[in-house]
Amino acid sequence: MINFEAGRPLNNGLIEGAYLEDGKSLSVWDVFSRIKGRIQNGENADIADDHYHRYMGDIEILHSLGVDAYRFSISWPRILPRGKFGEVNQAGIMFYNKVLDNLLLKGIEPFVTIHHYDFPQELEDRYGGWLSPLMQEDFLHFAETCFKNFGDRVKYWITMNEPNLFGEMAFEYGVCPPACCSPPFGNCSYGNSDVEPLVAVHNMLLAHAKAVQLYRKRILDPLIFGEYPQEMRKYHGNELSTFSPEEQVMLRDSIDFIGINHYTTLYAKDCIHSTCLCNGFVCTGSDHAIQGFVYTTGERDGVPIGEPTGQGYVVPEGYSSPENSDDDDQHDVKRIDYHKSYLKYLARAIRNGADVRGYFIWTLMDDFEWIYGYNLRFGLYHVDRRHTLNRTPKLSVASGQLFFEAMSP
Repeated sequence: MINFEAGRPLNNGLIEGAYLEDGKSLSVWDVFSRIKGRIQNGENADIADDHYHRYMGDIEILHSLGVDAYRFSISWPRILPRGKFGEVNQAGIMFYNKVLDNLLLKGIEPFVTIHHYDFPQELEDRYGGWLSPLMQEDFLHFAETCFKNFGDRVKYWITMNEPNLFGEMAFEYGVCPPACCSPPFGNCSYGNSDVEPLVAVHNMLLAHAKAVQLYRKRILDPLIFGEYPQEMRKYHGNELSTFSPEEQVMLRDSIDFIGINHYTTLYAKDCIHSTCLCNGFVCTGSDHAIQGFVYTTGERDGVPIGEPTGQGYVVPEGYSSPENSDDDDQHDVKRIDYHKSYLKYLARAIRNGADVRGYFIWTLMDDFEWIYGYNLRFGLYHVDRRHTLNRTPKLSVASGQLFFEAMSP
């Protein structure tokens, strides 16, 4: 029988707050959120959900839900405020030690993401962040610091969250830091939307592989086969970087499990043999789950691609009410329907042989959602942002407990 993990994820950069406390430096998002017009309503994550001071109460909430796993990220600028150019911040190490120890005391398995977009601003200023190969070594230093300090208690590591999305949003459309892009994808001060997303993701892939190589010593095709897909090479030509033979060996089989972030499903359009225009503009896609227009179907209408994969986790999926909706603070019936439908078909897929080991709902509590500020509310708990920051369970909390009890072995 598979040990199925049921959990809740959070990105600590979106919930911690305490943005300059106890030695933490400015992250690229701390700086970006202060640029007028970048974040809805001019909001920021300076305080966020104040998880930095309220983590014990949040762990009690997790325990009360009966989950057996919790996915969270480690803030790079809290651990290494200046990257490899400075010292390890022991106050940051102490904070995450307390989080890990208290999770384990409650019987909750930590799933830790090393990089979830918030890296020190100094690394961007020094050499351009992920557009530079130097970032690979800085990430390796960060990963090694995490392994040394937390590896005795963390069994499940996720090196990076959605590197493909990071490349797209930061370097193709320019809506996330460092906001690089070029027409027709966006109107930025500088950037190359054709090349720079590929460069950034290339550096992230190699940084991942180096971290895995380090860990084992003491975007799937590259990670499994050590090379980009032929279709991708044909489309991008010389724009796409190449892996050396040594890098191919390092990349190949550098994953232990696949983590799928899945909120909704979109249809792909052939942009190689046709013009990709939607209503006269370049197609950018749309995450309907984020906007609240979730499409669910009772039919299994997906087309398998390639051979069956190894074990995987849904890390995470989630539902947000439409923006400016006032009916989601506690009575989130649509979220209940969404998760109920999702779990029903996930259970069926598992019974039919899909090796899915766990399922994480995004997210435990309403948080700072990047460029959307606090307008998107994915949480199972409402946060009173105007006054106390108290957490109030929504209707979906009780339903979620019943769903997970049914899914667990």
